[in-house]
Amino acid sequence: MKLIRRFSFTILVTFVIAGSAAFAQSSVDKPGQQVEAVFESSDGAKVPYLIYLPENYSADSEQEFALLYFLHGRGESNGPLSLVAKWGPPKFAARGDDLPYIVVSPQCPRSDRWSSETQQKRLTELLDAITKQYRVNQESIFLTGLSMGGYGTWTMATNSPGRFAAVAPICGGGDPAKAANLVDVPIWVFHGDQDKPVPFEKSVKMVDAITKAGGTKVRFTTMENVGHNCWSAAYATPELYQWMNAQVKNK
Repeated sequence: MKLIRRFSFTILVTFVIAGSAAFAQSSVDKPGQQVEAVFESSDGAKVPYLIYLPENYSADSEQEFALLYFLHGRGESNGPLSLVAKWGPPKFAARGDDLPYIVVSPQCPRSDRWSSETQQKRLTELLDAITKQYRVNQESIFLTGLSMGGYGTWTMATNSPGRFAAVAPICGGGDPAKAANLVDVPIWVFHGDQDKPVPFEKSVKMVDAITKAGGTKVRFTTMENVGHNCWSAAYATPELYQWMNAQVKNK
């Protein structure tokens, strides 16, 4: 994947339309640019998110695109939606890189966490809405997140293992007791071995549990002598995207 093309972009905001599980779209779609949007979940919550469409995306075309679903860390809850673009794929989109994915990056409320039942339901509803509205290749939906988003990634993958072609939890943790749900899911885990906020052992336990359950598609990269912020290096790893692109669900 080439993360090289750069251009200026304008952040635009959509407004929620009436009704549950609805979101505003159409006029703000700007292929090649990342824009702001809002989704209304079935419980009436407003879920702000960033969305990027590939430069060659066209609603009039039959071409479908892989979707990259990104869950940010706790720090990006505490401020405007633009903070979500501080790290990872939305950062690349914000700086003008030419990405081959539809990138969707929601923002978690300060009062909650991605792994909660409430947020998991909203994340699923948003993903459902996006895949219906846009030309998404249903066999190439990728999920990733860092820190709190790493926990959310483990949880969402565990709850819906058949939905994702590849999953990349960065310095997060999950429930080893549910590892059997993930034996058939391609997973690449990254974690710094000097991480204090989210202990390295959180990822070790998940990887070990998946392997013991019979999983053979899990990879684990230990970031030696690295603390909590291992995501800068992880998301700058070209092989991560090459690996994602090679994964196709159910094949």
